[in-house]
Amino acid sequence: MIKKLVLVFIVVFAIKGHSQQATASPYSFYGIGVSNFKGTVENRSMGGLSMYTDSIHMNLRNPAAYGGENLASWGGESRPVTYTMGGSYQNTTLKSESSKGNTSTATFNYLAMSIPIGKLGFGFGIMPYTAVGYKVESLNADGDLGRRFAGEGGLNKVFLGAGYQLTKGLSIGLDLEYNFGNIKNNNIALQYDNGLPTQYQTKENNRSDLSGLNVNFGITYKRMITDRLEVVSGLTYTPQSNLTSQNLRSMSTIVFNSSTGSESVVNTVIEDLGAIGLAETKLKMPSRVTFGLGVGQPRSWFLGAEYMSHNSSEFSNVLYSSDDAAYEDASRFSLGGFFIPQYNSFTSYFKRVVYRSGLRFENTGLNINNQSIKEFGMSFGVGLPVGDARLFSNANMGLEFGKRGTTESDLIQENFITFQISLSLNDRWFQKRKYD
Repeated sequence: MIKKLVLVFIVVFAIKGHSQQATASPYSFYGIGVSNFKGTVENRSMGGLSMYTDSIHMNLRNPAAYGGENLASWGGESRPVTYTMGGSYQNTTLKSESSKGNTSTATFNYLAMSIPIGKLGFGFGIMPYTAVGYKVESLNADGDLGRRFAGEGGLNKVFLGAGYQLTKGLSIGLDLEYNFGNIKNNNIALQYDNGLPTQYQTKENNRSDLSGLNVNFGITYKRMITDRLEVVSGLTYTPQSNLTSQNLRSMSTIVFNSSTGSESVVNTVIEDLGAIGLAETKLKMPSRVTFGLGVGQPRSWFLGAEYMSHNSSEFSNVLYSSDDAAYEDASRFSLGGFFIPQYNSFTSYFKRVVYRSGLRFENTGLNINNQSIKEFGMSFGVGLPVGDARLFSNANMGLEFGKRGTTESDLIQENFITFQISLSLNDRWFQKRKYD
């Protein structure tokens, strides 16, 4: 057990040590940033499906997955304790109607652990929730640099969940989630005199420290409909919640070098947001519901589809608003599955490998210049057995090709390739003694 924990933390720090900004999307300018995928590499490699559960992988999207029954293959003893962590690297091409550029980001995605106790199970962990990272410039009517925007930060999520198997095949669960983090952004509206930038410019700096609780309910149901085929379904519901935002704003006088783009701060004045009622604000986080259904043969193959509806039109943030952006209800449709040639093969390693693939189509809920920002992803992945074959530990790798946004209405289209890697390590804590 100790060796597994040490290995997990070594990999975590290795990823963090080589990580860069978590996103470089200009769409992270809006709201509280772009949402990170809440799930494992295994989920994401199947188009984001969350309804499938088993005893050897954590499912971070549905807390009902923590519940289950003892394993007949282990002499009726409890399911394994599971440790999982993952990270990703993304290369993105940003394209407008007139130009394009490339950027890359690397980030830690999650660290979690689940502990079974009979039909009851617990899980806890941490993961990024949203990410902000952008540098955007716009031109004025004369074709000169008019405004410059930059931002960084995001929210993290720590969670504690529990699941319980009510009857054979039917489990329920609950996650309690605490979101926290900060978002920093600044902007400069450049002033000109006779076509040249004035000596002194004004820069607005904003910082919001965010925190808040929410819950996530889940249900999973499995049933054998023939000797070989199993139907699997899952439902999750996240009620509306609030984030508390502690806000700071300052105005800086700067010297701006138009040749190099560098900035030198001359002085800074703190604005009294309390006087206008903006020192502390509330952000409404809309409700979300997800339902999935699939069919497969246990330990052999699975194919499923899932639909998510998010009432993001109800999102509000009184501190930041944009005339060109609005929020509409978001949705996502996912289709995916896996195939295992022979899970218990002792003659061929590759017959025990899990092969995964999936598709997802998403309306992000963000509308800019009357254009709905949509996203598409096509994913592939493998689960490679590692360690003791009786524990079914595995290393997972995934690759996703996707697109976000459009070049219409002066917007940016992002074409991205994301490589993900994770470890899912299993251990036996609760073994009955064979001899006294």
